[in-house]
Amino acid sequence: MGNLDGQIAIVTGAARGIGQKIAVRLAADGAKIAVIDLKAEWCEETVAAVAAAGSEAIALGCNVAVSQEVDACVKEVIAKFGRVDIMVNNAGITKDGLLMRMSDDDWDAVLNVNLKGTFLFTRAVARPMMKNKAADGTQLGGAIINLASVVGIMGNAGQANYTASKGGVIALTKTTAKELGSRNIRCNAVAPGFIQSKMTDVLPDDVKKAYMDTIPLKRFGTAEDIANCVAFLVSPAASYITGQIISVNGGMIG
Repeated sequence: MGNLDGQIAIVTGAARGIGQKIAVRLAADGAKIAVIDLKAEWCEETVAAVAAAGSEAIALGCNVAVSQEVDACVKEVIAKFGRVDIMVNNAGITKDGLLMRMSDDDWDAVLNVNLKGTFLFTRAVARPMMKNKAADGTQLGGAIINLASVVGIMGNAGQANYTASKGGVIALTKTTAKELGSRNIRCNAVAPGFIQSKMTDVLPDDVKKAYMDTIPLKRFGTAEDIANCVAFLVSPAASYITGQIISVNGGMIG
């Protein structure tokens, strides 16, 4: 099928949107997919799309911010498929509001899902990935991709919690790469810019134009653009890339 034949990938927040496109793209490249979202039944569409792409998937419900659920989820994936080769930390939420008016609950909810969830899954897959070895004992390791955001680099008014969480994901990515590199586990982040979605489709035309004016390529990105970048970063073609933040933003920022 492709350059990920036989590999096992976990993708969180994969019931729809960017996570779904990533899961399907990795499946098309040959990986078997553990489709993770808050409720397993939400993942049925993605599981079907993975099957249509010619691969196999399982759907698992998991609150990414709860340590016990994350550990149990990874154990279930290993029980089913035998190992984990690829981890894509995509699950994320927003609860926007001005800093002065932001509640503790809205701050905690976003940091727990976006940053703590990324940490918990990274920690849970680290040891299993360390055990991935070839028949001759060569360390095969694995690849971890964290979904950051352009606003985690440049900030954004009204998103103190979200920008802080994504800035934290960027720092966590760099540290993970340094700690796990000796075991051939690579960790990179993808930082999307303005990505077209159901959420952005309803924005007023003047807001869309204001964003478009900042993008040299003069188009909004798509979920497929992000999935293509992730597919490259987990592939053998990116075997010497780790600790990097890849901005997929049409030139919006450097």
